[in-house]
Amino acid sequence: MNGLFITATDTGVGKTLIAGGMAGVLRERGVDAGVYKPLQSGHLAADPEGDAARLKTLAGVEDPLDAICPCSFSEPLAPLVAMRRAGVSVTLEDIEAGYRRIANHHPFVIVEGAGGLAVPYTENTLVADVAARLGLPLLIVARSSLGTVNQTVLTVEFARQRGIDVIGVVLSGLGSSPIGVAEQTNPGLIEQWAKVPVLGTVPWLGEHFEPPEVRQSIKESVDIDTIMSGYLLKKENSGRGQQ
Repeated sequence: MNGLFITATDTGVGKTLIAGGMAGVLRERGVDAGVYKPLQSGHLAADPEGDAARLKTLAGVEDPLDAICPCSFSEPLAPLVAMRRAGVSVTLEDIEAGYRRIANHHPFVIVEGAGGLAVPYTENTLVADVAARLGLPLLIVARSSLGTVNQTVLTVEFARQRGIDVIGVVLSGLGSSPIGVAEQTNPGLIEQWAKVPVLGTVPWLGEHFEPPEVRQSIKESVDIDTIMSGYLLKKENSGRGQQ
């Protein structure tokens, strides 16, 4: 395990915040974590409001934005549609090559997909195909409110059908609406029916937040030790072998 692929059950559920915040926390802990957003639509990579720029800021990395996100499109459409309208062609091989370039500079890379696993990414691939090709464990970000059990179980099952190892689920945005019985019982139902652990519930941080606030929230809300256990064990064993 030399990274994570982070997907979501839908668009706008907080996967950029979780991905960038986790990378920032790992870097504070001494893990040289990079971030990679293969395709972005809705903002160009250099746009400070886009996911790539937010990933860079939250993670605290020095990599240029065109390395973090090699392909970006201004229209807020599915990546494949935005790509077609821009007259650009991107292949799975291009996406993997971009990942390898980031991985050459960082031993651990957090990759953020677009939307959910079944979002069309290129002419011949879905987001799930990219996750499977990179061979990274999958962390699913889901909203905490009513309806999330259905979306999360479907996402886990689809990932398994594609041979992707699902490491767990992080719920995001708790408190953006009144907290009721659904929010209190969703984690248990997800674990029962999806057969994966819920590794944290991140509270709603409002519309505007600073990187230190996000990182502190991740530290307090997400079981990073469990998520990273495979990588840290591999690193420890590698270090012993070099002694």
